Amino acid sequence: MTIGYICLLICMLLPIFWAGVSKYRYSNVKYDNESPRDHLSSLSGKAKNAYNAEQNCYETFPAFAAAVIISHQIGNDQSMIDMLCVLFLITRILHGYFYIANKGSLRSIVFVVGLITNIWLFFV
Repeated sequence: MTIGYICLLICMLLPIFWAGVSKYRYSNVKYDNESPRDHLSSLSGKAKNAYNAEQNCYETFPAFAAAVIISHQIGNDQSMIDMLCVLFLITRILHGYFYIANKGSLRSIVFVVGLITNIWLFFV
């Protein structure tokens, strides 16, 4: 398994991490596993931001998965694929951290870096 595919796996699991942060780290809202979405309207502050980071991971994952798979399939340079995948993963982690920390400008910067990285995967 390549480093790129390992990064893909981690990015697939990253929203679950942010969901846990939202539900258990910062939320004072009672979470009911029988109605797992009822608590969302009660979220605020860092818990709501962690939920938003989770949702953003879901939104960016399909394009990243496509870029990684296509880049492998067309035979792009493996070391470049791996480097870009690691960079993308770092931007996704920082994006979530900056989201929770209310650092909007930094969050936007790392989002754009991640987007450029993702697009770059198609052309390496």
